This record gives sequence, structure tokens and C-alpha cells, in this order.
Amino acid sequence: MLLLWGVVIGVVIGFLRGGTIANLEQVKIRFLWLVPVSLLIQLLIFPLFLEEPIIAFGTEFFHLFSYAILAIFVLMNWKVWGILMMGAGMGLNLLAITLNRGFMPASVDSLIKAGEYRVAFNLIREETYGNVISMNDSTVLNSFGDWLYLPREIPLSTAFSVGDLLIMIGLVFFFGMGMVKK
Repeated sequence: MLLLWGVVIGVVIGFLRGGTIANLEQVKIRFLWLVPVSLLIQLLIFPLFLEEPIIAFGTEFFHLFSYAILAIFVLMNWKVWGILMMGAGMGLNLLAITLNRGFMPASVDSLIKAGEYRVAFNLIREETYGNVISMNDSTVLNSFGDWLYLPREIPLSTAFSVGDLLIMIGLVFFFGMGMVKK
């Protein structure tokens, strides 16, 4: 949900800079279809709106596969404003996820502070839930995991990683720069 903030902030900056959404058509992006494919995979394996994910098996594989798809997209578009920053964030996330067997370490405390009670409770009870694993002494690269958070009073609050923050900044640059006519 943090990424939606990146889009909103980027669009506002784009408008403040005199840009329009229509100007995004001038941005030459290749293989854009890879992004919704990857996001669809993640929506199917993450328990976002339901108690359980739609696809409840192979989470580790599908999670890593979705990032591989996004890596191809970044490699094909790294010269576009913001995409390299998004790629750096995805790389940090992918490193943490890979070294934790396909799961992103998440701080139960940060999840609670963000109002993500269902996820926090399930992590306490099961250790893994959807795409996340409870951050503890046995998880690695916890500093790249979901330990940052937006307080529950902020709309779309969530726990997030440094990588997610870089992706959000990349989205701000992409929209803030891409909306302005060249």
C-alpha cells in the first residue's frame, strides 16, 4: 500500500510542475505488461483481502518468480526516470526474500503499530503468513525487512522495508518527471 502513496505523491508533483497524465505516453517503456503479470502473481499469493491467499501453495517459488519478472522489466527500462531507483529497492527486497527462503522478514511490532493486526497475529501463531516471516534471530537481513511503518492513523498504513521506500521514491520520480512535457 505504501507504493500507492508513491504514485499519488508523484502525480501531485507532476501536476505542480505543470505536467499532465497524458504526457506519460511520451515515456518509452518496454515490456510494461510484465508489471501487471508480476503484481497478479503477488495478489494471488498474498492474503491481502482474504484470510488466506488464493494460491496457498508454492508461496516461496511464486514470490521469487514475481521478482524475477520485475527484474527483467527493470533491466529493459533502467534508463527511464525512477525505474533504476525502483530496481534498487526491488533488489534489496529480493535479497532479503531470497535469503529467507522466499519470505520477507516482518516485524510484528511494526505491523501492530501500522494496524496490521491480522498479519501480526498470524505471524505470532504460525511464524509465516502469506509472503512474510516473523522477524527474529533466525531470519537474516532483518534491516532489509519490513520494520518501518506508517502509523495506523494514516490511510493505507502498513509495515514496509527500505527497499519499498526506494521503490516509492522511484515512483515519485517516475510520475513527477514523466508527466512533464519534454
